[in-house]
Parts: sequence; C-alpha cells; structure tokens
Amino acid sequence: METHSPKTGKSKEQFVQDVFQSIAPKYDIMNDILSFRRHKAWRRFTMRKMDVQPGDTAVDLCCGTCDWTIQLAQASKTGRIEGLDFSANMLSVGKKKIDQLGMHNQITLTEGNAMALPFADNSFDYATIGFGLRNVPDYEQVLREMKRVVKPGGMVVCLELSKPTWQPFKSIYYLYFRHILPMMGKLLAKRYEQYKWLPESLVTFPDHKQLAQMFCDIGLTQVEAYPLTGGIAALHIGSKGNDDV
Repeated sequence: METHSPKTGKSKEQFVQDVFQSIAPKYDIMNDILSFRRHKAWRRFTMRKMDVQPGDTAVDLCCGTCDWTIQLAQASKTGRIEGLDFSANMLSVGKKKIDQLGMHNQITLTEGNAMALPFADNSFDYATIGFGLRNVPDYEQVLREMKRVVKPGGMVVCLELSKPTWQPFKSIYYLYFRHILPMMGKLLAKRYEQYKWLPESLVTFPDHKQLAQMFCDIGLTQVEAYPLTGGIAALHIGSKGNDDV
C-alpha cells in the first residue's frame, strides 16, 4: 500500500518529488551539512569497493545533481553511464555540471521512476543509488529493478543514510538530525518542512543489517554491508549471480 503524507494527503512519491524540486538549487550545500561534509569521503570509499574499470557501464538511480554519476563516468572513462531521477530541477543542476565537464557524450540523463526503470534486462555492469532509496515508496521493488538491469556478475550498490548504533553519538546525531538540521534548512535553503521531512524519512528505513537481509532476500549474492562514520551512513553491495538472467 502506498503511504501518504499526513499533512498534505499526497502520496509519498508525489511529496518527495515536490521536496526535491523545491530544494534542488541548494541541494549540494545542504548535502554537506546533512552529512557533516562526509558524503564525498563515503563515495570515495564506495568507488574503491566497486573498482570500476575502463569501459564499464552503470546506471545511477535517484542521481540528483549528478555528482556520483560524474564520478562513475570518470572512473569508467569510456563506458556508457545513465543517470535517472524523477526531479527535473535536480537533473537541470546535474546537466550543467556535465556540460561544463564536456561529458554529455558519455552521460545520458533521464527523468523517470526508479521503481520502473526504462532499461532492458542485463544492460549494465553496475546499478547504483546514493541517498535515494529511503525516499521511494517500495525499497524492495527498486532493488529488484536494479538487479534486473545489471548483467550477470554485475553489482547492485546502495549508499544511504542509516541509523547510528552506539551511544552517546546516537543521541547527539538524532538531536542534530531532528531539530538542528531543519532549522539550518530554513536558514540556508529557505525550506523548513522539506528538511524536517528528511529525518522523518529515516524513521521507518531499515538499519544496515535489515537492508543487507533485503539484498539477500531478492537473490543478490556476496552481500556486503559497511556502516560508515559511526553508522550514520552505510554502504551495501550485492552481486547478481552469473546464472541469474
């Protein structure tokens, strides 16, 4: 059953789309604040674990302003990279970055739904999603779609905010996340309700062990989970079996 925002009556998908449409111009700045400026280090760690080779192909779901999409393209050098997001405003910011780097011939951006990918089965070496899985109505459906579009032997990769597991850091982080972050969003991005919603999106999201089990439940193999920075984020990687077509 699709969830709805209690304040607006909108579906989760509609509400989240409105959120990211409105915060797109300030998203990169607020991402630094949201992650204590750690999100770039988390992506570097993820890229090391992925070990992208020249010519590898990838689809980056919920690609937003395309920082990870660009990083994948730089590692691949010549491989086709697809970025998909349901926010035209976020994609517009990302397109400017891609054009400035002269990478428009390698990267294709698509406005679309992560729950119903417009790509054929077994198309990519990697399917990635960064800080986007907790925003979708059905986590497992998105992971199944990611598994579907990667080639046998390919990787499904999720980098996402998670739930700290040890005190006193856990209490301090939740104080920051629930109360200070929305006020900073109001001050810097002129958006309060949108940044108040972001911590709320984490409440029902699986912790890193539960998400790892979800990877296993959909048939991914060699599943690895890495809590990062005291557990405020986590990297999950799973492989599609060579006989899984």
